[in-house]
Amino acid sequence: MGARTTPLDVGRRIRPKVARPVSVPGDSGRHPGPRAGRADGTELRALDRDKLYAARLQAVRARPYLATALFALHLVESREVSTMAVDRYWRCYAAPGFVDRTPVEDLASVWVHEVSHLLRGHHARSDRLARDLGLRGPEDRLRMNIAADCEINDDAFGDGLVVPAGAVLPRRLKLPEGQLMEDYVRGFGVDLTRADLAWLDCGSGADGVDRPWELGPDGAHGLTPQEQDAVRFRVAEGIRARPGNAPAGWRRWAEEAFHPPQPWRQLLGAALRSAVSGPGAGGDYSYGRPARRSVGLPGVVLPSLRRRPPRVSVVIDTSGSVSDQELGSALLEVTAIGRAIGGRHDQVTVLSCDAAPQSVGVLCRAAGIPLVGGGGTDLRAGFAAALRTRPRPDVVVVLTDGQTPWPEVAPACRTVVGLFRRAVRYDENDGEYRPDRPPAWARVVPIG
Repeated sequence: MGARTTPLDVGRRIRPKVARPVSVPGDSGRHPGPRAGRADGTELRALDRDKLYAARLQAVRARPYLATALFALHLVESREVSTMAVDRYWRCYAAPGFVDRTPVEDLASVWVHEVSHLLRGHHARSDRLARDLGLRGPEDRLRMNIAADCEINDDAFGDGLVVPAGAVLPRRLKLPEGQLMEDYVRGFGVDLTRADLAWLDCGSGADGVDRPWELGPDGAHGLTPQEQDAVRFRVAEGIRARPGNAPAGWRRWAEEAFHPPQPWRQLLGAALRSAVSGPGAGGDYSYGRPARRSVGLPGVVLPSLRRRPPRVSVVIDTSGSVSDQELGSALLEVTAIGRAIGGRHDQVTVLSCDAAPQSVGVLCRAAGIPLVGGGGTDLRAGFAAALRTRPRPDVVVVLTDGQTPWPEVAPACRTVVGLFRRAVRYDENDGEYRPDRPPAWARVVPIG
């Protein structure tokens, strides 16, 4: 006889088994959370975080200088994004289906692409661009998103990173490489009816417009503005310290992160106006109109202090280390200096100097002023020649690259130095060598 069957055994025998997850190609087999269900009863896969983290590690190996930024991103599962996207608070949203069907190598490139939007401040730049150009519609924001993609993708891939499928490259839009988002956005238009553009949504981190699926400023795991700046600083510090094979675009970004570009033309003009309007500048005694105190001194004529147009002497560095383009820029600045003092070009003299001073000319004849030189640099001679001109200048403006010895004693007039930007160079044979810097008594304005 067989074993007796009890009601309990029957219940055990007919109870259905719980289905276990089935591993599919590209799946790690680990599922950190339960599966969601569709309305038709089928199951949705959870986000494969292991695969994404493996891709991020591959991105760090290919771009080690971006490691701090990549690990600062907080991963959020979202079924409302087409691929991957970032918000302006450094959250990265990933669609589980996109992660499942995308190879790890492509995901590593997407990681680098998304974090580049945040490091380069595309959300804030898009807001400024929209305000300046009057861009308001959804097609304009999508155009800015694509322009930001072009800025990133033209030098993001290669050297360990593959070009992901569907990546927008400048040549695809028949645009030159090496430009910024602000340049690219003017070069093409978009058609919102094209279905293939739907996945080009990188979130508010790319174009500054908040999405309904984003967690917003009050959501969890967002970075504060101070924390975001700290991440950018660490990345820029790593690029500048050991640039290695970092692309030129990233090296330029790192320099600007430490030294943000300034409106140097306005700064130079402000420094000049401040100098010429200071006490004693453009002031002299004149007998053309006697002083009122002469009334109390019969028979004595006292001069009065009268304002006159200030006299400016411009010293242009024409040494071999200054390029022709910078010399052309210097002549433009000389013209701007004439406008800054009220258009009195006859009050401006121009002196070219390398190791020795050359001819002195008046600005009203600037077209005939030869910028001769090309040798070494010693602007001390240029200062001396400028101060010997008659009448004496009220302000001396020096346009130079700074690779020169400076006078040890401050001149008897105000001094403004327009400094062409240069990379800091050190003498490898002399560990104590440091390039000369403009003295403290000069008002220094970086140019370029």
